[in-house]
Amino acid sequence: MSVSFEPGEKICTVLNCSAEDISEIQRDNAIENASKHYTTIELFAGAGGLALGIEKAEFATLGLIELDKDAADSLKKNRPDWRVINDDIANISCLDLEEYFGIKEGELDLLSGGAPCQAFSYAGKRLGLEDARGTLFYHYAMFLRKLQPKMFLFENVRGLLTHDKGRTYVTIINIFEQAGYTIQKKVLNAWDYGVPQKRERLITIGIRNDLVNKLTYNFPKAHDYKPVLRDVLLDCPDGPGIPYGENKRKIFELVPPGGYWKDIDPKIAKEYMKSCWDMEGGRTGILRRMSLDEPSLTVLTSPSQKQTERCHPLHARPFTVRENARCQTFPDEWQFCGSVQSQYKQVGNAVPVNLAYDIAVEIHKSLEEIN
Repeated sequence: MSVSFEPGEKICTVLNCSAEDISEIQRDNAIENASKHYTTIELFAGAGGLALGIEKAEFATLGLIELDKDAADSLKKNRPDWRVINDDIANISCLDLEEYFGIKEGELDLLSGGAPCQAFSYAGKRLGLEDARGTLFYHYAMFLRKLQPKMFLFENVRGLLTHDKGRTYVTIINIFEQAGYTIQKKVLNAWDYGVPQKRERLITIGIRNDLVNKLTYNFPKAHDYKPVLRDVLLDCPDGPGIPYGENKRKIFELVPPGGYWKDIDPKIAKEYMKSCWDMEGGRTGILRRMSLDEPSLTVLTSPSQKQTERCHPLHARPFTVRENARCQTFPDEWQFCGSVQSQYKQVGNAVPVNLAYDIAVEIHKSLEEIN
């Protein structure tokens, strides 16, 4: 009977060492690499869209934390030299982070990531760290307080600005300020930054207060050229995907590129839409077929959702995982682990690589001002 080993176990067997020793080696390698670049730690790393963009801007990654095993495996597969921590962030934020990452308070150049943000408590009206206890953002804030990086990048959906009537984001900003940071924020559309996709993200940048007079941060300027699907789909490599059912496929064959349910026989559309037919609004996401001459709509975590469909311009099917990855500007060599559905989810949850790169380049310029 054959016995399979994880890569780390194979190394341990050959070297007669423990898994902890391998972890130490990974950490030492990360710190050695970091001596050549500005350093970063990423939380809620997902499959690496944000981390890859930051890496391209010449940052050295000291560690990435990601709970989802498939996403963590994707990170490990593409970057074996990265220290990927597949664990609940609550198990890490309570530790001595200086010892855990081998750095002193204030030495880290950049903390990055975007925590899912639930509503916070307002019982005490203090709008401080305790109000965020029990949420994932609390652990981001704990990293910030303990490590005191020179700058941080906190990205999230635009809807965070209005979440719980805006109070959630007010609390977040208050916590950032109480941790000793001056804040800048802006909503950026990925389409303006070399991404063939309309995708708005709320970008919050923090500069440690003692450095405010030593450096400035400027959000990246929009590109002159805004790419469309024609730029990424025509030569896209094959990849895994989930097709439509036969009936749905036949209906989509009736929809012209750039069209939706209003562009086909109303009887067929009504039968397909069922209760949605009587809803108010344009319902332009239903039976929506993309055009090569437009950017993708926001890439989603599932290939087919009835009210937010994105049918391929040339074929009656959803985009494949690789086509979605191209819309997110992942390089073709970046591989995703897990089931096809898991891969769709990883790609859909990612920050577009090119957007992350442009933001990180400006952070790099800011840090250079200190020197």
